[in-house]
This record gives sequence, structure tokens and C-alpha cells, in this order.
Amino acid sequence: MRIGLTLLTDQPWSEAAPRWRATEAMGFDHAWTYDHLTWGGLPEAPWRGATPTLAAAAGVTERIGLGTLVAAPNFRHPYLLFRDAQALEDISGGRFLLGLGTGGDLDSRVLGGAELSVRERVDRFQEFVGVLEQLRDGDHVTTEGRWFSAADARTRPGLPHTPYLLAANGPRSLRFAAAHGSGWITTGPYAADTVDRWYAGLADSAHAFDDALAEVGRDPGTVPRYVLTDDTPHLSGTGRFALSSVGFFEEIAGRVAELGFTDLVTHWPRRDTAYVGDEAVLEAVARDVLPRLQGS
Repeated sequence: MRIGLTLLTDQPWSEAAPRWRATEAMGFDHAWTYDHLTWGGLPEAPWRGATPTLAAAAGVTERIGLGTLVAAPNFRHPYLLFRDAQALEDISGGRFLLGLGTGGDLDSRVLGGAELSVRERVDRFQEFVGVLEQLRDGDHVTTEGRWFSAADARTRPGLPHTPYLLAANGPRSLRFAAAHGSGWITTGPYAADTVDRWYAGLADSAHAFDDALAEVGRDPGTVPRYVLTDDTPHLSGTGRFALSSVGFFEEIAGRVAELGFTDLVTHWPRRDTAYVGDEAVLEAVARDVLPRLQGS
């Protein structure tokens, strides 16, 4: 099993850079950041763009994957994101992981966008991914959609090494991820109010994803599955942050592995507000738990 950490962009690079280096040095497999204009979890905090942050992270690391959790169409055109992904693939030496999701509507509201229903956001996301697929698979791309259009978009030098990892929780999105994603990302059920209910909902999603893969003729064993463990507020708000203790992290990792997840992503512990924890727990997990998980 592969384990990753998410690092938020509220810190200046002089403070953040040592954490990206340490994530690799401690043995984690990948490192991520959110792709927002502003994040609702830290609405008054400083914030910085994801793609330049990941480019800087590529310069201070050599091995780990580097990704977005997740890029969404709220403030990005797929062609601009494709060009950014090409740069990140090149700068990182093929280590970029493009996590893609529907997104909420906070970022779009900041830019004066209309408030969309969940159905409309999913419609827009699926069109967004469809254009990204055309850009990846062709050149001189011309397409016209409800949300996004392109006219004779050049795509050289291509994007041969970057997976499209699609976030999905609901049935429709799970079917779409099974058909179009290089991998699947999930947070599990957002409104779960106990750990056991979170696991149960996660199990239901995993089984539904298996069924969706079977429907499109894909081997479940060939599709990576990423679970982001800390984004259910009813759990994180009661101290159920994955790195709240070494024992709790081991429990979560073991149970999601039993459900067939190949990758677990948690967060670098913070002093306050969000993902509050002790860096000593992170260090103990890296030292004592990661080698066992990665060898299993």
C-alpha cells in the first residue's frame, strides 16, 4: 500500500519547502496539495496557487509523486490546465499526478460565476474531463460544448506520463470514473457521523466501483484507488484525524486496505483549525508503520 501526505498552501514557501523535502525523506510515496483560489476550511488564511507550488515541490524532491487534490473546473479551462500539467510533468520528471474533481462552488462564486446545482457541476465536470481526454489523445483539437470550447488547440509535446485520477463518491460519478479515470479518488461518505459508518459507506462505494469497472470491461486489479481519509467533518471534528495517533492510523490503513484501496492520503498535522495533530505522530508513523504497509 502506498501512503501520501497533503500539504496546504497557507504557509510561505520558506516554511513549506522543508515539509515537502521531509515528506520524501520520511518515505512517503506521494505528496499533494489542494487546488483552490480560497479554501473554506481556512477562509481567512493566506493562500497560494497549487500549480506553482507543485513546480517548486518538484525542485526540492526527486522520487515522490506530486499531485492535485483536486483540480476542478470552477476556475480552470481544461486547455489551460492541460498546459500546466505538461509543464509539471516535465519539471517533475514524470511524477505529476493530476487529481480531478467536480468541486464545490466557492471558487466560482469568487469569480462571479452562477451558483450551480450538483447535477450541473457534475455535467460540467464530465465535459471538462472529456476535453482533457481529447487534448491528451490528439492534436489540433476543436470542440464546442456547453461549458468549454477549443479551436485548433495544439497539444505538443503531449502528456504521456500523467494519470487522470477522478474523484467520485455518488453512483453517477463512480460510473464515470470507472470508464474514464486512470485511477479513482474518494473521501468516503461525507456525512458519516461515526468511524464505522464511514467504513461501511466506503465499502459500499468500493463495491459499486468494482461493478462499474466490470460493466466497462476493466480489470479492478489494474485501477489504482486513492482514499483521502480526513475530509469527513463529523469525524475530523471529533478528533478522528488519521494521524491523531499511531494506532488509529494503523487501524484506518488496515481497514481501507481490506477494501482494496491501493493508496491512502492523509494530511501533514497542523497546530490549529484544520487537521490538528502532533508531528511526533507523523514521524512515528513514518518510522514504524510505513515500512510494513509499503511491504504488504
